[in-house]
Amino acid sequence: MTTPPQPPMPQHPQPPMPPPPRITPEEFRQRTFAIEAEVGQVIVGQRELIRQTVVTLLAGGNALLEGVPGLAKTTLVRTLADVIDCSFSRIQFTPDLMPADIVGTTLINEDEHGRKAFRFEPGPIFANLVLADEINRATPKTQSALLEAMQERTVTVAKTIHRLSTPFFVLATQNPLEMEGTYPLPEAQLDRFLFKVNVGFPTTAELVEIANRTTGNRAPQPRKVANSAMIMEMQTLARTVPIGSHLLNYAARLISATHPENKEAPPVTRQYIRYGASPRGMQAIILAGKILALLDNRYNVDFKDLKAAALPALRHRCILNFEAQAEGVSADEILLSILESVRDE
Repeated sequence: MTTPPQPPMPQHPQPPMPPPPRITPEEFRQRTFAIEAEVGQVIVGQRELIRQTVVTLLAGGNALLEGVPGLAKTTLVRTLADVIDCSFSRIQFTPDLMPADIVGTTLINEDEHGRKAFRFEPGPIFANLVLADEINRATPKTQSALLEAMQERTVTVAKTIHRLSTPFFVLATQNPLEMEGTYPLPEAQLDRFLFKVNVGFPTTAELVEIANRTTGNRAPQPRKVANSAMIMEMQTLARTVPIGSHLLNYAARLISATHPENKEAPPVTRQYIRYGASPRGMQAIILAGKILALLDNRYNVDFKDLKAAALPALRHRCILNFEAQAEGVSADEILLSILESVRDE
């Protein structure tokens, strides 16, 4: 008995290939260094903070900054917006903040002839660089208003989808010390941040320099060294950097090593981690690794690039258990042990 012929599989058209970037790797490198240098005219020290924030921007992601007040987190993102000539908005998160205060609302507008129509009034989320200050002080309902914007780069209001301008970058801050009246970010929202950056306290010499720059009569004026179109070109170029299959395998094994149920997970994972990192963690490591390779004047990713991106990409994606919290073991300490246990192959 012959089997009847099967109907042909439907052919889905392939999406068009994006045009090749018009910027060279050397221009990418020089432009990034220029951005960091101009931001450094205002921000004293904090080289790692500036580098990781710029890497997040060039990867097209979002960053979560954790540090005590007064460490120039707001000044950093405002200066970055000035340097790359992009629009900037700041949202101060408070318990009474509503979702409409972020995404906008629909108003009834009346024209000169008395005719009424609905008009959408955009909220502060419609900017290139958005500072979500003390994001954990808002209720979960308000926090969730950022989820669609951070992931899809769109905002839905009254069944209408509004696209956000590009590039789009959310930099959220939270205070690790004062926990009264706060709403910890859920894991689903933490996973939307490409990097979590710990902002350290400045040294004595840096404090002296901060005083010199901020208490005198001459404030530093950073130059504009890039624009939105240039940032988009740099983001496109970063994604074209090749990465070997053995490096992809290493990134996958690194993510798997954070899951305690994995048979090959190291003992430190089984002892201290309740839930491991998601696939977004691997995407973050690879994208950041490509950018770090370009900044190191290489057009190929190396193991050291992936390792350098591991801590900021995974520290907020690994959920620690009660034993780790009781013993005061940090996510960074656990991840460093995992990095030592996962071999380069």
